[in-house]
Amino acid sequence: MIDWEQARSIAVSMNRGETMTVARRAQLDAYYRDLVEKCLPLVARYTGDELQFGPDRTFAFDRVDWVNANITAFQSLFAPIESMYQDEGGERTVVAAALGSVNRRVISTELGLLLGYLARRVLGQYDLALLGREPVTSGKLYFVEPNIRATAEALDLPKDDFRMWLALHETTHAFEFEAHPWVRIHFNELLESYMGFLKQDAEALKQGLRGLRVFAQRARTRDQGESSWIEAIMSPDQRALFNRMQALMCVIEGYSNHVMNAVGHDLLPSYELIAARFERRKRQRTPAEQLFARLIGLDVKMEQYRLGEAFVNHVVAARGVPVIAAMWSGPDAVPSMDEIRDPDRWLCRVAPVSPDILASPVAAPIVIELGRSDAAGI
Repeated sequence: MIDWEQARSIAVSMNRGETMTVARRAQLDAYYRDLVEKCLPLVARYTGDELQFGPDRTFAFDRVDWVNANITAFQSLFAPIESMYQDEGGERTVVAAALGSVNRRVISTELGLLLGYLARRVLGQYDLALLGREPVTSGKLYFVEPNIRATAEALDLPKDDFRMWLALHETTHAFEFEAHPWVRIHFNELLESYMGFLKQDAEALKQGLRGLRVFAQRARTRDQGESSWIEAIMSPDQRALFNRMQALMCVIEGYSNHVMNAVGHDLLPSYELIAARFERRKRQRTPAEQLFARLIGLDVKMEQYRLGEAFVNHVVAARGVPVIAAMWSGPDAVPSMDEIRDPDRWLCRVAPVSPDILASPVAAPIVIELGRSDAAGI
């Protein structure tokens, strides 16, 4: 379905001018590994989690490095979809015939352009293989130095402080997945279920007009509040699964932002400056960038940051850091999208407080101790 070498060639050709020498890459590897080493105890102290993260898992990338690493990751993620392209005997399926060689080139080109665009935008990445055949217990941290340098210069930021600011965010992602191994397992299960739905839709498309009527009926019966065209053509079960995936990503991104903010203020004198200018940069995208972000889903990711961070901030302000730790106790503790928008509903479900405790003059310390007990059981 996808010509991966064509996609790679297009993405690389868009980013050839920002490659690093071997010596420079080794120097920056050591630099970013030192930053991550400094972040680890700070994040551990704030979250109460412990993490052993070897320095050999942190890398400085140029844009071509990032493309090559993510081509591999995309191949793994797309494998269940590409299985629709061939049957068990290796023959082309009806889906493949419908796509044709021209559409294959179009899809490959689109993916190459997407990767090429993202290679110019991504600053840092926590990479944990998903849907792989082999169990993965540890991820890698990538820092795309040309983008980091260009952003720091464009926003007139102190480069070393900005790099530490990014390292804090990505290190927190490592804590989320590796201090709580169920997160990756749960996310994989959600992805596998979603791929199963996609295969069912592919089977429907084989039926021609009859299959298209299925999607038209879904669009007619959708809730008016659905926020995107893709949700409009989902079945109710697909939409429920999609919302669970969105909720998980919201709290992953929001928690990371919260921890970064909490730790960073004391660590970096320029923290407020960096945060303010970085936020302003996000708001000042051109109309073309805004349209492209909507088409490829980047605006959804920005909304995840905002909603998730607001949820975590509310819970911490109301009940303290130990109570938000209950979110990492297992899949059942992950808030729904409705709870993310109304954090008190999640508190009532996961960490309720009896009326007599609330009336006590020492309520706050008692609540925190209860939260710490919950966290210890993770």
